[in-house]
Amino acid sequence: MSEWIDNQKNLMFFAGRAHPELSDQVAAELGVEVTPQTARDFANGEIFVRFEQSVRGCDAFVLQSCPAPLNKWIMEQLIMIDALKRGSAKRITAVLPFYPYARQDKKHRGREPISARLVADLLKTAGADRIITVDLHTDQTQGFFDGPVDHMHAQGQLSDYVREHYGTDNICVVSPDAGRVKVGEKWADALDGAPLAFVHKTRDPNVPNQVKSNRVVGDVEGRTCVLMDDMIDTGGTIAGAVKVLKDAGAGDVIIACTHGVFSDPAAERLASCGAKEVITTDTLPIPPEKRFDNLTVLSIAPLLARTIHEVFENGSVTSLFNGNA
Repeated sequence: MSEWIDNQKNLMFFAGRAHPELSDQVAAELGVEVTPQTARDFANGEIFVRFEQSVRGCDAFVLQSCPAPLNKWIMEQLIMIDALKRGSAKRITAVLPFYPYARQDKKHRGREPISARLVADLLKTAGADRIITVDLHTDQTQGFFDGPVDHMHAQGQLSDYVREHYGTDNICVVSPDAGRVKVGEKWADALDGAPLAFVHKTRDPNVPNQVKSNRVVGDVEGRTCVLMDDMIDTGGTIAGAVKVLKDAGAGDVIIACTHGVFSDPAAERLASCGAKEVITTDTLPIPPEKRFDNLTVLSIAPLLARTIHEVFENGSVTSLFNGNA
């Protein structure tokens, strides 16, 4: 008597509680449901997660965004991954639209942690086989994880929006500091070879979230400046850069970033800094109190869904960048 073994691949999509709007959009793009789960907090803050369906043999994708309180949502994702590992999932991919602790990717001085590496180690120990993330603070953070990392970029969506609404004839791409000039070059290429400038700035390593923007290196006079960055936290750096650009004779200034962290008082600073428009994506939830009149939020769900589909089908993630990954 012969036995048939069903060994078809089975995609299952799981989501933490931090950003339900994004997980619902990604699920809709994929044409799947978010796997039902029970998730609750005990009185002392401990998190409990249990999935309501069998996960044995599945290809699991676990999405968690990490807004404040960031540490809680990291822990929830680790617990979800552990539950999947112990439930015999075949492969587990951690989907982190915003990689937590990404700014702590190196030691500036002695006796400091490299917390971005610690997060990678935690994900691996919990049972993650692979990571999907968007716009890491530095590309080399991929090397912290012992396994495949699909590092996606929102620049395509952001630059397409700028092209559609502002054209490219009088555009100048501006990096907020010298460290992001390489990213600025990719922006300049995407905007038909636009000229590139950067803002020279100084930072006190002893004082977080405080930067002094000094001067612009490059010709911005009369140009529409696209000031791009990977994330905006309190908005101090970027607001200072807008002032420097305006003082240098720039025309309209458009701010573009992937991760709108928008910790207080970012909304107030960005609304009043003189920028014509602030463009970001929804890798992090942006509640009403963090929104302002000149803010535009683009959906990152189509990019995440296409990436998950390519990974599941063993396709080419590089193809999502027209071969330029």
